[in-house]
Amino acid sequence: MSSSLSSLFLALAVITTGLYAGFMLTFLIAVMPGIAALPDERFTDAMRRFNEKVPGPAFMVLFLGVIAFPAVVAIGGDGGTGRVLAVAALVCAVAGHLITIAGNIPLNKALAESEGGDDSTARAAFESRWNRLHRVRTLLSLAAFALLAVVGAEF
Repeated sequence: MSSSLSSLFLALAVITTGLYAGFMLTFLIAVMPGIAALPDERFTDAMRRFNEKVPGPAFMVLFLGVIAFPAVVAIGGDGGTGRVLAVAALVCAVAGHLITIAGNIPLNKALAESEGGDDSTARAAFESRWNRLHRVRTLLSLAAFALLAVVGAEF
């Protein structure tokens, strides 16, 4: 892969991964603590609305980009430390996505299906498990971003 094309994909990897990590961190340190104080009915309603809106087009570009762009960097890079770090970033991103797919999304679906039922029970089954999974995937996304930023700094 040409140097300018490698630079482009590395920049796209850093940008998408940084934006995604920032989104995850914002949810962790602002959104979830902010809605944690809400009564059960308002908390569950807020999470249901978030879960309806988040997987929109802009989010999906980030969600897919944090896998695709680091993969291109890892496969097409010049080798050496940069490739190792890009592979490590890709592993972090994939692990975070697996947590999302296997953990957070099923919790989101269960919360959506509980609408019209007992919000206290729904929240109890959702909140602590979702937050625990979200902390792990946030750390993984931050690690992926940091690793790619190092690759970019060395490029």
